[in-house]
Amino acid sequence: MAWILCIETTSTNCSVALASEDGGFANKLGIKYCVDLLEDNSDSYSHGELLHVYIKEVLERNGLTTQNLDAIAISKGPGSYTGLRIGVASAKGLCYALDLPLVSIDTLTALSFHASPEKTVISMVDARRMEVYSGVFKNEIVLETVTATVLTEDSFAGYLEKGNVSVIGTGAPKFKELNKDDKNEYLNVRPTALTMCDLALQAYTKSDIVEDIAYYEPFYLKEFKAG
Repeated sequence: MAWILCIETTSTNCSVALASEDGGFANKLGIKYCVDLLEDNSDSYSHGELLHVYIKEVLERNGLTTQNLDAIAISKGPGSYTGLRIGVASAKGLCYALDLPLVSIDTLTALSFHASPEKTVISMVDARRMEVYSGVFKNEIVLETVTATVLTEDSFAGYLEKGNVSVIGTGAPKFKELNKDDKNEYLNVRPTALTMCDLALQAYTKSDIVEDIAYYEPFYLKEFKAG
């Protein structure tokens, strides 16, 4: 049985999950392969203080050590520059030390797991002002690839007019305020390692999305600018 440590640090949520075929972690999203979850879903960045504490705790309370792990999964972005750097550095360090494969999971794809399968999902991470990082999905199929989008009241109108849409992520509230849409669902949620679990186990089993640790970099989407 494979054990995969999932790390999510793309937002202020410092989130660590343990995935395996047995699953068992109770959740409302239908995630099958999560065994345990620890996170600090607060408004301040705590990754530097809590990430390795959470990794140690989630392993210990399931009777495991790092030696039991078969892979490390990282939420690759887009998202916070600082959060991405901390998460990826930690994941790569563990992979080097333990000689484990690194699996990268698209953050917006994982976010889409907050919605019901029958819905069209617009995953949307806030990127300051009226800009978001967005992608469109339906039943895990990518309808629109990840892009940086400057929101207007007409953004994604072709999807929203048809209804049965979930707009999910930290960019959802400002989009709803802008377009005044009362026909579709808007969920203000941060990325979480919980929704990485099924994707991580699937990728590990198929041996795809396994990264070259030496050259792997987070998916920033846009170049980092200080200030």
